[in-house]
Amino acid sequence: MAGRFTDRVAIVTGASRGIGLAVARRLVDEGARVLITARSAENLAAAVAELGGERHAVGVAGKADDPEHQQAAVDAAVAAFGRIDVLVNNAGINPLAGPVIEAPASAVLKTFGVNVLAAASWTGQAVRAGLGSRPGAAVVNVASVAGLRPSPPIGVYGVSKAALIQLTAQLGVELAPGIRVNAVAPAVIRTRFAGNLYQGREEEVAKGYPLGRLGDPDDVAPAVAFLASDDAAWITGQTVIIDGGLTLTGSLS
Repeated sequence: MAGRFTDRVAIVTGASRGIGLAVARRLVDEGARVLITARSAENLAAAVAELGGERHAVGVAGKADDPEHQQAAVDAAVAAFGRIDVLVNNAGINPLAGPVIEAPASAVLKTFGVNVLAAASWTGQAVRAGLGSRPGAAVVNVASVAGLRPSPPIGVYGVSKAALIQLTAQLGVELAPGIRVNAVAPAVIRTRFAGNLYQGREEEVAKGYPLGRLGDPDDVAPAVAFLASDDAAWITGQTVIIDGGLTLTGSLS
């Protein structure tokens, strides 16, 4: 697999830790140069160092749903590395728990703004900066199994991820044939982001997974790399489920 991304440049959003950092690490290990984003400049700097420094990675701090940040990051990727070949829309938020009809409108709008609209906007920014002008262009969106069926108590998050899955299919049509667009849908991954879903009861939660454990970021990164690579050259508009078998067993809650 080494070398699948040699001479290719990727942008990975939300990549100072967790799934995003694991994806960036996998791409770098396979030859890519990456631009990573996150809100915390300090955490981002640590991630860049972990990825091998500015020869391999650069970071641009900002909010994922801020168009000015998106433009600055895309411009920085082109300035540093000369092109964009891959975009991984990983940034996401989950600020709400409880019934959808009780969720404050402002929080719902923020969730959709980061989880759905930002992914569309990042993709547009990357296309305008040249994504798709060379063979092998790909976008990979990080969705969730919560977007596949009702998922209390994180219903708003689930609905936003369902919208992201639909956006993936829509863009798969609109951006073909020059850009492939796919998604991954993980179940619970052992990250700080998902901590409220398992911390203090991981063994109990893991019993619902046929493979007997929760996921790790490194369970997701290889699938993202596959979808971003030429090995997936005839796949677009699809969502790959990465869930340890959870969706085979029934409820996600």
